[in-house]
Amino acid sequence: MALRGKGMLIVFTEVKPRDERDFNEWYNREHIDERVNLPGFHRARRYVALRGSPKYLATYECNSVNDLATPGYLALLANQTPWTQAVMARFTLFHRLTLRIQIDLTHGEGGAVTVVRFVPDPARRRELGKWLRETVLPRAIKRPGMLGAAVGENDLETANAPAQAKSMDHPRADEVEWVVLLEGAEAAATSAAARLLFKPSALKPFGVETPLAVGTYRLLYGNQR
Repeated sequence: MALRGKGMLIVFTEVKPRDERDFNEWYNREHIDERVNLPGFHRARRYVALRGSPKYLATYECNSVNDLATPGYLALLANQTPWTQAVMARFTLFHRLTLRIQIDLTHGEGGAVTVVRFVPDPARRRELGKWLRETVLPRAIKRPGMLGAAVGENDLETANAPAQAKSMDHPRADEVEWVVLLEGAEAAATSAAARLLFKPSALKPFGVETPLAVGTYRLLYGNQR
C-alpha cells in the first residue's frame, strides 16, 4: 500500500533524558491520535533513532501539503492542549518539514526507516527527481529487506505558514530541503541501502554541497483512520 496521500509533515524532536518519559506518553496517548483525526490526515507514525540524529522522528500523512496550512490546522497550533504546551516547552530540538511528496514507491509498513536529508540546487530539481525515480529508488527497493521508498520536497510557503500566522514560535525555513524515506523490515536493510546509494559524490551533480543528514529509526507507535 502506498502512502496515505500526497502530503507529509515530518517532525524531528529531542528532549532531555529526564523529560523523555512524559514526552513519550504524550506522543502515544494524545498527540498522534489528535493529529490523525484532523481533516485530511490519515496516518501518523513515530520512531526513535538507532543511528544518527535527531533522536525522535514523527511522520504524518495527509491528502495534500495544503492540509498543513488550513485555517483550522493553524488555529489548532495556536491553541494547544495544556499537556502539549508543557511538553513542547521542554523541547531541546524541533525541526519541522512540510513535504510535497514527489515520489511514492512504498509498499506496506516496515519496522524501520532510514531518512536521508539534503538541500539540492533548485535549478536541478527536475534532473534530481528523474534520477531518484528511475535509478536510485528502484535499486533501493529491490534490495533484501526493503519495503519501499518515498521522496518529499519541503514546501516553504506551507512550512512558514505557522510563523506567518503567529501560531508557533518557529524559525522561518529558507532552504528547500529534500527528504528520502527508505522503509524496510529491519534497520540493517534500510541503513545499508542509504550507505550504498546516497553517497555525497552521487548527489554532488545536483548541487548538494553540504553533508547529508542521515538517521536510521525504529518504529515506536502508529495510528491511522
